[in-house]
Amino acid sequence: MGLREPEVQNQMQKNKNLPPTKKFNRKRVGREFENGMGYMFISPFIIGTVMLTLFPIVYSLYLSFTNFNLVGEADWIGLSNYQEMFTSDPMFKQALEVTFLYAGAGVPLRLVFALLIALALNKVVEAAGLYRTFLYLPSIVGGSVGVAIMWRQLFGNDGALNSVLASMGLPTHSWLGDPDTAIWTLVVLYIWQFGSSMLIFLAGLRNIPKTYYEASSVDGAHKIQQFFKITLPLLTPVILFNLVMQTIQGFMAFTPSFIITAGGPMNSTLLYILYMYRNAFQFFDMGYASALAWFMLLIIAVFTALIFKSSDRWVHYDDN
Repeated sequence: MGLREPEVQNQMQKNKNLPPTKKFNRKRVGREFENGMGYMFISPFIIGTVMLTLFPIVYSLYLSFTNFNLVGEADWIGLSNYQEMFTSDPMFKQALEVTFLYAGAGVPLRLVFALLIALALNKVVEAAGLYRTFLYLPSIVGGSVGVAIMWRQLFGNDGALNSVLASMGLPTHSWLGDPDTAIWTLVVLYIWQFGSSMLIFLAGLRNIPKTYYEASSVDGAHKIQQFFKITLPLLTPVILFNLVMQTIQGFMAFTPSFIITAGGPMNSTLLYILYMYRNAFQFFDMGYASALAWFMLLIIAVFTALIFKSSDRWVHYDDN
């Protein structure tokens, strides 16, 4: 027996180098099973993101360098689409100017109007939820085709607006037929859909401590001073968020121009996305439409970056 003690010690030493015990393996298998179940449950989202978002994005970038008519094969033409865009396409410049006018006028006016309504609602105590619901409804239905058709009838030659003007003895106007006023009918519709921005502003106003206003009242500050010295500075983070979101939405507008005016008259309401849609599904030039889409992405990225870059000067946080 004594002669086997070295063998026993060697065997014990080997056991220390063996893989983990069976109990530890069961825990590891259990963790792997849980991870597998987790991946299985989120697999629809992963597959959907890859197939419906990432793949179309990458494929559209490829198509922007090709000549593709949705039927045949895509022919690689390099930067020709971008060269045509900047050098020989006057409609591209027209659509870009209309979109800048639409977003440049609509976004600030929408934010100002939403802030004013939020300030009024912040003072309402009774039935505040009911008022919020009614004022938010335009944002829910505002982007629908039905509302666009209603808006077209409202500002039509025989629409409700001209009927009211005629009943008051005032001159009527072809709001949608005049290039100088057609774009502003779309801007008014964009401003009318202020509900989402209003709710965000209202949430920001509710988070401002009332003690600030009480202390300023003791010091003799009136309402206007309180607004510019307390409300507006503390609301700047919310303004930043709304400004970024509404800027993106303004550049991506499509339905009003497509349904109400069809880009007319004289292309005065030809928004950029409508022009991109025409190239893709009316002219069947998907390669050029993809190039237009990527240039719009660049524009939105630049404006968003500029807004965030400038936010260091005018956005104030509680810890600053």
